[in-house]
Amino acid sequence: MKSAYELAMERLKEGDSDNRKPLSPEQKESLANLDRTYAARIAEREIFLQKQLEEALAKGEHTEAEQIRKQRVNERARLEEERDDKKERIRRESA
Repeated sequence: MKSAYELAMERLKEGDSDNRKPLSPEQKESLANLDRTYAARIAEREIFLQKQLEEALAKGEHTEAEQIRKQRVNERARLEEERDDKKERIRRESA
């Protein structure tokens, strides 16, 4: 998986976004659908992990709570990166 930095560097290498053809209405809709889908997936994971975090803190398991916090950050980053990869593929279709 590529980091956000690597994706940004690839975009710079491909040239200025002004040089790309405009997106079609279908591509715009696909991008909007991806945003909605991934926003829901991120929210679902946040709610699930928040519940686990609260349970761990209630039991006094601070080590487990810290692991859950890290997992929450990692999963959010993974889902955002996955979304961005898919969006970039859709954008490349217009080129």
